Amino acid sequence: MLYNAKQLKNFVYHTFRAAGANDKHATLASEALIAADLRGVDSHGVARLSGYIRLWQQQRLNMQPNIRIEHETPSTAVVNGDLGAGLIVAQYAMDIAIEKAQKAGTGWVAVKNSNHFGIAGYHAMKALEHDMIGMSMTNASALVAPTFSKDRMLGTNPIAVAIPALHEPPFVMDMATTPAANGKLEVNERLNKDIPEGWAQTIEGKATTDNRALKKGGAMLPLGSDREHGSHKGYCLGAWVDIFSAVLSGANYGPWVPPFVSFLSPPPNPVGEGIGHFVGAMRIDAFRPAEEFKGHMDKWIKTFRNARSIGGQPKVEIPGDQERRIEFKRLNDGIQIHPSVLKELNALSRQLKIDPI
Repeated sequence: MLYNAKQLKNFVYHTFRAAGANDKHATLASEALIAADLRGVDSHGVARLSGYIRLWQQQRLNMQPNIRIEHETPSTAVVNGDLGAGLIVAQYAMDIAIEKAQKAGTGWVAVKNSNHFGIAGYHAMKALEHDMIGMSMTNASALVAPTFSKDRMLGTNPIAVAIPALHEPPFVMDMATTPAANGKLEVNERLNKDIPEGWAQTIEGKATTDNRALKKGGAMLPLGSDREHGSHKGYCLGAWVDIFSAVLSGANYGPWVPPFVSFLSPPPNPVGEGIGHFVGAMRIDAFRPAEEFKGHMDKWIKTFRNARSIGGQPKVEIPGDQERRIEFKRLNDGIQIHPSVLKELNALSRQLKIDPI
């Protein structure tokens, strides 16, 4: 069924309020979650809502967190999310990064003791309205095997960068460091579709197209899928995110990152606190005049869009084009919610005694 964004946002808001979040936090969470659905990242939108509530019910997510700075310099900070929803904690951290960038030119914030933060691009894009470049990344529960390994050691560990332009829309790169996010496997499972070869491996380390590979003990693969196609590079990218997000902040890293799913317990003997994020903001005029830079970004964007496409292939796009196109369509036509997700949302409404969608 199709639902408009305002309708879904209102449902998410009231869900968080019913779980104890205050008005500000419920608003921030609903805006971040629905941004994923609008931009076509269905795996990280309302489909994730019941997961947050299950974590809260198991006291692994704090709906009334005391989010605070634990250490800072003029251009850096470490934020303790107090086990709050990453949807909220990451926005708090990004606001600090922007404020520091306004004063120092750049601002960098490492976060610990947080939870799943939705789509990375949403947080990076907060810098755009301030004539800044934004960056965000997060580690995640260990589902990914390093190159040559059977063991799950890293998360899908996404990276996002948002860069403003003058008249052209911004460059927005938002990518997992795996061929696909874990949520894409869940989407394929709901649709009863095989996953493409190169997304995951079996528990024995063999290639598979089974959408339930992870549930059968297998692992996701790094970007590149195998050594011959550069999986060592995807492994390096995922490791970079893990170190910046967690080793730097004091969060759990590698196989110690707590899982998002509530039916799995956090690994024993944690090495840090919660999940970690890393966000940053860079004032353009700390490097060169902002208008001059954005003018050249326009030229860069137009040049790449005009690159000759291979016969039969779509026109060349820049990062962010596809998401903007989907957002425009979904704002006008509505957001399609899969029946299984709708069933979960209706169950939530009964459980929390709030109006259904």
